[in-house]
Amino acid sequence: MDDAAPIDSKSPPLGQAELDILTDKLIEKLKSVFDPEIPVDIYELGLIYKVDVSDDKDVAIDMTLTAPGCPVAGEMPGWVEDAVREIPEIRSCKVDLVFDPPWDPSRMTDEAKLQLNMF
Repeated sequence: MDDAAPIDSKSPPLGQAELDILTDKLIEKLKSVFDPEIPVDIYELGLIYKVDVSDDKDVAIDMTLTAPGCPVAGEMPGWVEDAVREIPEIRSCKVDLVFDPPWDPSRMTDEAKLQLNMF
């Protein structure tokens, strides 16, 4: 009988410094995706509701659209997944579209409002 401890295949918890670096890279990639109808990236528009990074570096993103009938609704989650997967450290990415709460312009950053002359 083998008395060796079982091998835990789960990754060790991400340290804060590593998580901070990944967060910066994720934001950079999210800012590379634009709504084709609005000349502002999805991060500044406030379309990203939640980003979770597991210890195994799997990323789960909840995002919305400016309107449920957006013509790129079927494509935009794939654009986001593709952008995030460009980060070498990321193992996987899954994007879910959510519409609750509904998006409204108050979710936009001041930078986005300036770009769209909304002040």
